[in-house]
Amino acid sequence: MSRVIRTAVLIVLGAIWLIPVYLLLVNAAKSPDEFSTTEVWKPTDLSLFGNIAEAMELSGLGDSVLSTLVYAVVSPTLAVLVGAAAGFAIVALRLRHGFAWFVAIFGGTVFPLQMILLPMFDAYSRTGLFDTRLGMVMVYTAISIPFSAFVMRNFFTGIAHSVFEAAVLEGATTWRIFTRVYLPMASSALVAVFILQATFIWNDFLLGLVLSQSDTVRPIVTSLAGMQSTYGGAQMSTVLAGGLLVSLPTVVLFLCTQKFFARGLALGQY
Repeated sequence: MSRVIRTAVLIVLGAIWLIPVYLLLVNAAKSPDEFSTTEVWKPTDLSLFGNIAEAMELSGLGDSVLSTLVYAVVSPTLAVLVGAAAGFAIVALRLRHGFAWFVAIFGGTVFPLQMILLPMFDAYSRTGLFDTRLGMVMVYTAISIPFSAFVMRNFFTGIAHSVFEAAVLEGATTWRIFTRVYLPMASSALVAVFILQATFIWNDFLLGLVLSQSDTVRPIVTSLAGMQSTYGGAQMSTVLAGGLLVSLPTVVLFLCTQKFFARGLALGQY
């Protein structure tokens, strides 16, 4: 009986979760002339691909996709490597005042991002990093490092220190131990952190809005949001089609790596 109830609850929750997806698909497929706020539940025609093409033309999504792909690959990669190095130094090398260093690294997440937007904008404007891909890569890397260091430190804590000592007795250098022993053992955790940070960067709106301006530099979500402005010139069905296009990469990423992702998070809890 309990299994039946549990299954029924999961089905209901799944149906509730799928309602917004249904509304997105139905309304993104409507032509601008057929779209109506009073008939959002009713499918009419199939103009999805035409709406997607119009969304890419109006918002410059093509350039934004390339920029966002660079941000979502380069920045998480750098962040997980730096975070892994920090966790390795604190746990395996037993860095002096290691916990204090960890608190200093992770303490950056205590303050809301909105508090540092104004000084960050001023600094970017003065140094020439505003509206550049290098500047966006730098800020995305910086905000991804604390969480990466947090997860990797927890993961390396679960590895017996005798592994490091045995490698030292074999004559391995610290760099070799880190790259040939610890990183391969932490591959699942590294991938899990990478996926989370890549998803965050792909879906970012605020940093892209403040620190970028041109279509070739702005992240894809910020460019998509510009379509809804007074001067965007896009109908709601076109905006929804663009939103559907933007969300597909992260959905595909999770579907393709869900087992690896779940295993990485489980390992990171030790």
